[in-house]
Amino acid sequence: MADTALHRVLLVDDQAMIGEAVRRMLAGEADIVFRYCQSADAALETAAEFRPTVILQDLVMPGIDGLDMVRRFRATAATAHVPVVVLSGREESIVKAQLLGAGASDYLVKPPDRVELIARIRVHSGAYHRLLERNAAFEALERSLAELKREQEKSERLLLNILPEQIAVRLKDGEASIAESFPCVSVLFADLCGFTEFSQRVDARHLVAMLDDIFSTFDHLARAHGVEKIKTIGDAYMAVAGVPVPRDDHATAVAAMALGMQEAFQGVMRSRGLTMELRIGVHSGPVAAGVIGRHKFSYDLWGDTVNIASRMESHGEPSRIHVTQATRDLLGDAFRFTDRGEIRVKGKGTMPTFFLLGRA
Repeated sequence: MADTALHRVLLVDDQAMIGEAVRRMLAGEADIVFRYCQSADAALETAAEFRPTVILQDLVMPGIDGLDMVRRFRATAATAHVPVVVLSGREESIVKAQLLGAGASDYLVKPPDRVELIARIRVHSGAYHRLLERNAAFEALERSLAELKREQEKSERLLLNILPEQIAVRLKDGEASIAESFPCVSVLFADLCGFTEFSQRVDARHLVAMLDDIFSTFDHLARAHGVEKIKTIGDAYMAVAGVPVPRDDHATAVAAMALGMQEAFQGVMRSRGLTMELRIGVHSGPVAAGVIGRHKFSYDLWGDTVNIASRMESHGEPSRIHVTQATRDLLGDAFRFTDRGEIRVKGKGTMPTFFLLGRA
């Protein structure tokens, strides 16, 4: 028979005669395991080792009151919920009430009737087994819920790594389709000059480590300036201010980030002993933004503003920040510029553009 189905009875009584009498009463019961402890002082230690499902306890024992013994069992973790049946030579209602108030489960006059004793042992022990099973089920449920919470938090962290926080929250809240128009934002593209040639000279591990170093630095700057990273494409980096949360100072935020990117990029190059340069382009205007994909989500931007920002990067110069007239006008006198003159942009004809030099 499995141990969990056994009724494990611990008798605590200073009279060896009672111990032997109870042992004989229970001897023929295959589902009952009996242990006798004559010393009240050793009762807790014996209980911790024996793990009883029922405790039979004498009311009057040398050196300790029966009420105090019950309280001691209840105050100990190993026996806190184990049924305690008190044995007494007399049946007294007041004593019964005191014992039940102290945490005893039952009261029997000794010597107990064998049939009644076995019946009460099985009733109390069975109830204790059911309590253990409920506790085990509850603990298993708690572990499952904790594991589910960890997985949910992991999924949320992964979602936040690929989507803006506000967009991730809206998807979690059940919004099925996210598509919005923004009347004016500032879009930034950055590209590593000479990366293609460099990538042919180094192994993949060093290449990925360098890109991780650079883009992680850019991500930190984006968070610091309230700019939203949209994606990386190979060695190119795309970000925007004013999306998904509109802001009036979007051009200022992107300009400040672009200047920080130039400085941070030069620091990474110096630390690695490299000489590559960073080319940045910025344009401001309206965009459409939304989430695409069903299994792999992507938050992206569309519109002429995105195309022109990309052209500013590709038509720019190494180690310079190339901006359009629209961005220049939004930045006003807070920054310094040099006029590049008009350049021909595919699909747009000629456009006046500027190089951003720094804050005024």
